Amino acid sequence: MYNPFENEQGSYIVLINGEKQYSLWPAAIDIPAGWKKVYGPEVKMECVQFIEENWRDMRPKSLRLAIEKVTS
Repeated sequence: MYNPFENEQGSYIVLINGEKQYSLWPAAIDIPAGWKKVYGPEVKMECVQFIEENWRDMRPKSLRLAIEKVTS
């Protein structure tokens, strides 16, 4: 069975949502609602590297803001 998310040689894009969370996504599949493309298309390894370099805080944006509000 073919899984487009596991194709190392496939073409991928990097998506981001309103919570500033990233997702690796096959370029041939429609972008889901609430997400937008920020990088690609590129090979999987390049997209993973982009995510690693840009997604420094895994917490959703709303959680980060709530914590900042409580601690300030």
